[in-house]
Amino acid sequence: MLKKDNLPLGIVLGLFTPVVAFFLYYLLVFMPKHVELTEFINILKGNRQMLPKLISICLLLNGVVFYLYTRTRKDVTAKGIFLVTMLYAITILFLKLLHG
Repeated sequence: MLKKDNLPLGIVLGLFTPVVAFFLYYLLVFMPKHVELTEFINILKGNRQMLPKLISICLLLNGVVFYLYTRTRKDVTAKGIFLVTMLYAITILFLKLLHG
């Protein structure tokens, strides 16, 4: 399935990869400090300035997946990943404008 070259696969990868990065970030940064996932989410709710930064960090993994698909000439899938990445970027800009 991951070897196909189609837009829906790119969109799914673009949406799913930052979610995986979010949990990796939690596992690597907050779990060693014995912070539960629900507490981590409450920290994000309480600190609105942290959310755009965290989304930006999570998008780095999208960049890696995008790079891998462009290297293997799966350009249509890469377009889907790029499209979703741009939507995330617009979301980040709106969050920054709303919360300063």
